Amino acid sequence: MKVRVVLAVALALVGMAPAAAAATQVKVLQLNICNSGVAGCYTGRAVSKAVSVITSTKPQVLSVNESCSGDVEPLRQAMGVARVAFVAAQRPDGSPVLCTNGQHYGNIVMVTESLAGSTTATGKYSAQDTSTEQRVWACLPGGRISACTTHLSARSGSTALAQCKELMAKAVGYTRPTVVAGDMNLRYQGSPNVQDCNPSGFYRKGDGSVQHIFASADLAFVSGTKIDMSGTTDHPGWLVTVNMG
Repeated sequence: MKVRVVLAVALALVGMAPAAAAATQVKVLQLNICNSGVAGCYTGRAVSKAVSVITSTKPQVLSVNESCSGDVEPLRQAMGVARVAFVAAQRPDGSPVLCTNGQHYGNIVMVTESLAGSTTATGKYSAQDTSTEQRVWACLPGGRISACTTHLSARSGSTALAQCKELMAKAVGYTRPTVVAGDMNLRYQGSPNVQDCNPSGFYRKGDGSVQHIFASADLAFVSGTKIDMSGTTDHPGWLVTVNMG
């Protein structure tokens, strides 16, 4: 009889033990949609393709480069309820760079409402090349995940590397977990090497070319997938999936 009682108590205690919390899967999607209307890669079809890709992949974090301010709303509708930061690239006089349609030209970062914080941060890099387009960054720090986007110098590799290091230094101070995505115009094992701006406590996953996603080490890497953009832009989509414990 005593054995049965002890066994019953033991089983009850096992049943009372809390189950391990399941990891939350987070998809980070990086897109360069070449939508200024100026560059030769412009097709006028990249936004609709981006909407299709967002709808099918369902990312929780979205980074978009070479976008116009009017692209924010259709992309947000595809994302669902999300926090958004848009930052316009700047001319040397501080005025915004414009798309050919007159809208501001720059970068977008979005984080789904369930993961996003309430803070927005944007800025211009200290290091700039000789181009009339001065490069910028945008972040949504805080919440359950912090996220940043950027598009770095295309004219000078050393400038792009300095810009990358400047942004990652900011990202290190944000609430973790943290992801930084963008067209870095730097390659892995290139000269300079994009890996040289990867700080301690982070890892990098690239598309084999110039788009990269940096993630804090508390995000477990699951997979990386290149997405065909069907000729609507000159870059593939780059989707990195991580697990957030």
